[in-house]
Amino acid sequence: MTESSTNPLAGLWRPTHLQRLHYGPESVKQHLLECLPTESSKAFIITGNSLATKTQLIKQVESQLGSRHVGTFSKIGQHAPIAELDEATEIVKKDSSIDTIISIGGGSPIDSAKAISYRLHEQNGKFLHHIAIPTTLSAAECTMNAGYTDKSGLKTGVAAPELVPSAVIYDSKFALETPPWLLMSTAMRAMDHAMELMYHPTSTEMPCKQLALSAASELFIYLPKYKRDPKNEEYITHLQLASFASLGFVGLNIKGGLGLSHTLGYALGSPYGIPHGITSCLTLGHVVKLKAQSSDADAAQIARMAPFIGLTRTNDNKKDALAVGDAILDLVKLLDLKTTLTEKGVSKDEVHTIVKTATRQESGPIYDHVRTLVEGLY
Repeated sequence: MTESSTNPLAGLWRPTHLQRLHYGPESVKQHLLECLPTESSKAFIITGNSLATKTQLIKQVESQLGSRHVGTFSKIGQHAPIAELDEATEIVKKDSSIDTIISIGGGSPIDSAKAISYRLHEQNGKFLHHIAIPTTLSAAECTMNAGYTDKSGLKTGVAAPELVPSAVIYDSKFALETPPWLLMSTAMRAMDHAMELMYHPTSTEMPCKQLALSAASELFIYLPKYKRDPKNEEYITHLQLASFASLGFVGLNIKGGLGLSHTLGYALGSPYGIPHGITSCLTLGHVVKLKAQSSDADAAQIARMAPFIGLTRTNDNKKDALAVGDAILDLVKLLDLKTTLTEKGVSKDEVHTIVKTATRQESGPIYDHVRTLVEGLY
């Protein structure tokens, strides 16, 4: 296994099977039908209740598909609860003509579509052709992992290379319907991907880290602009492409989870009903600062971000990496996304459980560092 963060000039990148990436206003109207695998394909839509009932987007896609549309499931909730996933899987399983699943929405519908495809493959040996139309910026459409919430409230999941969507369509018209706080917080989730990939031991220099640097740069430029003008579709498209750059080039050979901010996000997310974009707003800046202080190698990787997000390098890696962490915290404040675990209703009695879930440890130096970090989130 090549550890590319210690040797950036040696590595392996294995691309996913993504066949199409369409982007720009009206790209769903222009390109959805050509993303279907065959002329006679039958498609099933997975989405959430808000998009189905409060916007015309789902009706637009159903109408565009015409006779190729065989059904829509719109009950997928935050963190993709398993009961809803079970129900949707049973519906798809009953119609053997369905060869395509179209996810419209944020990470939960996209992950649910992947999980349904995985389950069907377990039963009949075939994966569904997946077309993802994201309305948030959390980049679930970029990975081969599908996360959902089990009956106990904890996030679990499945993974397979075939779960990466075959087509992704970023249409600013669809993201216009997303509340600005949700689009901005999921953009901070994309920032989380970009930052944590810099110090991940198996992320590749090319193209993964190079695109992570670009993603962070674009997010720092366009998030404040979007906040001032959330109807500007040019800004939305820039943010959508930054989201893709943050995670779309991890490839198939990355090993293990992304990093501490992500594992804390899973520990805080579904168990306490906190959206993952908000968990990144809570944790990322502090995790980056912890990494800067605890590892010279991690500090060196984080420090590379400095000039991309408007900071001047001092050539002191630790100092520069700490400045990156502070810049992230300042951006969260600027976007009015700063919050605390107290505001989110998480009792201080939960600290041990959160840290144990995130670190898989009950004591020791790592546990102590993370406990101090989590206690600072109140």
